[in-house]
Amino acid sequence: MTPLSDIAAILRGAQRIGIAAHVRPDGDAVGSVLGLALSLRALGKTVHALLEDGVPENLAFLPGAETILQPAGPLDLDVAVALDTANYERLGAGVVEIFGKAPVLVNMDHHPTNPLYGHHNHIASDEPAAGQIVYELLAQNGLPVDEGVRQNLFAAISTDTGSFQFASTTARSHEIAAEMIRAGLDIARLSQLLYHTFPLRRLELQRAMLNEMAFRAEGRIASWQLTQETQQRCGVRPGDTEGLIDTLRMIDSVVSAVVFEELKDGKVRVSARSKDSRLDVSAVCGQFGGGGHRMAAGARLPGPIPAAAETFLQALEHEVRRLS
Repeated sequence: MTPLSDIAAILRGAQRIGIAAHVRPDGDAVGSVLGLALSLRALGKTVHALLEDGVPENLAFLPGAETILQPAGPLDLDVAVALDTANYERLGAGVVEIFGKAPVLVNMDHHPTNPLYGHHNHIASDEPAAGQIVYELLAQNGLPVDEGVRQNLFAAISTDTGSFQFASTTARSHEIAAEMIRAGLDIARLSQLLYHTFPLRRLELQRAMLNEMAFRAEGRIASWQLTQETQQRCGVRPGDTEGLIDTLRMIDSVVSAVVFEELKDGKVRVSARSKDSRLDVSAVCGQFGGGGHRMAAGARLPGPIPAAAETFLQALEHEVRRLS
């Protein structure tokens, strides 16, 4: 594994740097990209921050979000940096085309299934968020950490640790938050924007989920099928579904929660969560070509959505029943 000190030296020695994360970006993806981009721009670097699907509306308040571009043609890069992306293709076709021409690809991630696709790889599966890796890269190597960087990296770490509640949260996660607070970060404001500010359509979506959620394995599995019809009726936009699965997960009897989302191309996106460390949902998702973390993973299955859901839930139920 390439040490963070070596990656810092690579970035210091480059002038034109591209930074990207996975499609359908979440808080960790957006915050990590922006945190690193803002730091390197403070060094005078020319930085192209790229996201195949752009910034979701719920994260558009983050400093520098307006500078993130969707790929549109070639870029002349010295170094390309992939963050929080478990496999190369998940960067998106446009980003892959651009990054494929870069002479150096740095791959920094915390997914244990990452196949080391970069020229330089720093895969820290014990870290709860890519944002925590980026913070350590900056803090350990004297790279700029200003207010904008702190806001983005706090958002990255906070969202991927479930606001510091998930089992993946480390003592260092809290120490980093404390360092940011001592530096003046207003975490109350950030938390308000991250967790307590939603458009009405998001609440309509949550209502649909509560009306339609289903259970099996004696209530130990909760699931919901988010159809295209429901998405259109509620006017769903990117980012609106973030965190909804945690509502299913909080039910006392539930060991695993799953959301099936029907995509426009007819495929079905699966998001799975586990509340029991003995249940490895990444292994279940791996049966269908997906992956992720032991307690949080995903996959894509061919539609239609009822058949995809039943296929996945049968495999999941088999593993849940092995727990008892």
